[in-house]
Amino acid sequence: MKLRSDGFLHRRAMPTRYAFGRHRFFPRELPADQRFELSDNRSPHLAWDDVPEGTQSLVLLCHDPDAPADATDVNRPDRVVPRDATRADFVHWVLVDVPPTVRQLEEGAFSEGVTPRGKGPDSPVGRQGLNDYCGWFADDPDMSGEYFGYDGPCPPWNDELIHWYVFELFALDVPRLPVEKPTAADVRAAMEGHVLDTARLEGFYYIYPEARFR
Repeated sequence: MKLRSDGFLHRRAMPTRYAFGRHRFFPRELPADQRFELSDNRSPHLAWDDVPEGTQSLVLLCHDPDAPADATDVNRPDRVVPRDATRADFVHWVLVDVPPTVRQLEEGAFSEGVTPRGKGPDSPVGRQGLNDYCGWFADDPDMSGEYFGYDGPCPPWNDELIHWYVFELFALDVPRLPVEKPTAADVRAAMEGHVLDTARLEGFYYIYPEARFR
């Protein structure tokens, strides 16, 4: 299979409209902890072809493998998250049971703006799973909730590392995965032995102006 987007090219920068957070304009006039604002948080356009014969459903996952494993230094105005800090996965999108006849997802169809406490499970196609903003906002009384579907990039605004965002498409030989309120871990476990083909699309994003690649 091949996976692409009309919004960004493979291994190129993702536009800020797909992000959860962004760098504010006129940053020199603001202290470090005020150089961040919420972004448009639009789900990106995605399209694919060459779906293998026998496909009964499709799964889409998006994750950031560059999230800091330790949040101690995250978004602190008196320090930065160094590029060599230990990293971990952060899941941004879980979509399962997509019919095999579907060939694209329109931009903005799954997310349009930041929704405090999460958008809920309703989906224009397939079933939405839970992303990792559930855990990130768990202790925030204004934002805590169940975050289903797509919520975009929001690397720490003091992170020296440019983050990669990996979109993965899976063609499966089953019409429905036996998971409820699925997380990415649930989905990967349930897909074992049922994957006919995969496709991958990557984009990068950062907020800290001095961020660099590894």
